[in-house]
Amino acid sequence: MEELGLGIAGIIWFFIVLAWIWSMVWKGIALWRAGRNGHLAWFIIMFIINTLGILEIIYIFGFSRKKVTPAQPTQPA
Repeated sequence: MEELGLGIAGIIWFFIVLAWIWSMVWKGIALWRAGRNGHLAWFIIMFIINTLGILEIIYIFGFSRKKVTPAQPTQPA
């Protein structure tokens, strides 16, 4: 990155912005899923805590799947 004219401060800012974009993408997806699934506690936790996307990734792949309940057979009247 030195050939681009960025000093050490520019490189640090580049990685800070890159980490922020990474985090916001995962946070947006996770908050959207938590809202759609009605998981208020997850929504609040992810909204407040910044973990560079780690908590959000855990939620998306581990907890955001909707539980499928088998259909109940209907009794004839």
